[in-house]
Amino acid sequence: MSADLIDGKAFAAGLRERVGEVAAAFAKAAGRKAGLAVVLVGEDPASQVYVRNKGRQTIACNMESFEYRLPAGAQEAELLELVERLNRDPAVDGILVQLPLPHHMDELKVIAAIDPDKDVDGFNVVNAGRLAVGQPGFVPCTPLGCMMLLKDRLGDLSGLDAVVVGRSNIVGKPMAQLLTAASCTVTVAHSRTRDLPEVVRRADIVVAAVGRPQMVKGDWIKPGATVIDVGINRVPAAGEGKTRLVGDVDFDEAAKVAGAITPVPGGVGPMTIAVLLRNTIVAAHRNEKIALEEGSL
Repeated sequence: MSADLIDGKAFAAGLRERVGEVAAAFAKAAGRKAGLAVVLVGEDPASQVYVRNKGRQTIACNMESFEYRLPAGAQEAELLELVERLNRDPAVDGILVQLPLPHHMDELKVIAAIDPDKDVDGFNVVNAGRLAVGQPGFVPCTPLGCMMLLKDRLGDLSGLDAVVVGRSNIVGKPMAQLLTAASCTVTVAHSRTRDLPEVVRRADIVVAAVGRPQMVKGDWIKPGATVIDVGINRVPAAGEGKTRLVGDVDFDEAAKVAGAITPVPGGVGPMTIAVLLRNTIVAAHRNEKIALEEGSL
């Protein structure tokens, strides 16, 4: 294997440490801790684990964690009323409604109800618009985490060819906008792209976010390219009923060609919650009109 491993776990730990220091200073200046409210509807086991991790890490970073749980059968109006209450609560700086929601609820309507200045997930259309036109707002956590890893690895990204495979609102589109803002030449590729391997082969930076296990093969990668694998797919493993996690990139193949690559697990995954905590402390500073020291996060 020739590629360097990009250790997202270690980077995320460092980011959380910095967030914790900034949050401690904020609490002294503001007379209160920054607060993150997480809303979980229903009993989805993966969401429950994720929410538990968020709560634990929020507290570890010197911030308040508020958890709200509604039963799967709760009415949409009840959730919207809770969101409105959190919008008005001065102790809450960030609001996150855990997705997916039950089928009878309109996710877009619920996300639109979150105050854009408390939308630390960056999913509200106001924040999507701010990103599109280059105004300060909140960027979805996973693509922002990917950018942090890329800049840490490569420094200045200007002039590099970047291919984003995937065009979701949560990862693909905001990732392409962040890379464009960093002066990359960006191509957004997807399932309908003609000769996808050839398109990917041109890229100095490949961000794979399609949700298809090991789709991006080693011979798609330009020698020395930096590969960011956003995919988290569970596939069968050796042994009865066992599974393992793999990305959207065929890691073993790509690692022989790439200059650097994120593993799965341990690459992009740990960055998501760390960036959520970073967004929350940024929101707290804005809400209290306290200047955040440049470069601290």
